[in-house]
Amino acid sequence: MLIDSHCHLEYKGLVEDQQGVIARAHEAGIGGFLNISTRRREWDQVIGTAAREDNVWASVGIHPHEADAHADLGAAALIEAAEHPKVVAIGETGLDYYYDHSDRATQQALFRTHIGVARVTGLPLIVHTRDAEDDTARIIAEEMEQGAFPALIHCFTASADFARQMLDLGLTISLSGIVTFKNARDLQAVAAELPAGRMLLETDAPFLAPIPHRGQTCEPAFTADTCRFVAQLRGQTPEALAEATTRNFFDLFAKTQATRAAA
Repeated sequence: MLIDSHCHLEYKGLVEDQQGVIARAHEAGIGGFLNISTRRREWDQVIGTAAREDNVWASVGIHPHEADAHADLGAAALIEAAEHPKVVAIGETGLDYYYDHSDRATQQALFRTHIGVARVTGLPLIVHTRDAEDDTARIIAEEMEQGAFPALIHCFTASADFARQMLDLGLTISLSGIVTFKNARDLQAVAAELPAGRMLLETDAPFLAPIPHRGQTCEPAFTADTCRFVAQLRGQTPEALAEATTRNFFDLFAKTQATRAAA
């Protein structure tokens, strides 16, 4: 069994045929899904899908692109939403300086709010970072000094040095279909060396379809393609990698255990 540890089942391209998307994923061996929110108005829908579907769980959070529109969001709203039994993570949150859709100071402040919530609730923090390695590393390190919290870097595309910093701070690293791209040699080198107990797989569907699906709408079923590719990089069988990353998922997102259906 595989887990898609980061997908957006409510996004255009998936939501129109959500049941079909989930069925195709099951046929491909995907036995669980973490359905990610990026803005507050999505929370009810994301949680609703998780409440309705076995082995679908939800996150609550604000993407850095949306920080300006949620500058006044307090920790209390996140904490209250996180009480739902199928909400197992905080995020996605973080920093994105590539597009700068929101003010950087506002992104940083909201990132720290999410970190505080992860610390209070014990739920893992899902971190998005793009062109912001230095500030992301600095904020996580500073916040860890105030009290540890579980976290992962989703859709990892950063440097090997950043990977080492995050691993040293206790974070997990998640690989998306980007690792299969022909120009992703540096990322492939990182993927080959990640500690077996500190990695996850994801699609970020409907985005970033892996080879051989480039140009298509990405679906959670494609987690299997990324698994086969990464397993070959690491010199192991896809079955062994699937077993390890599934175990890592349930260890990190421990709240899933209470609502996990037999698969």
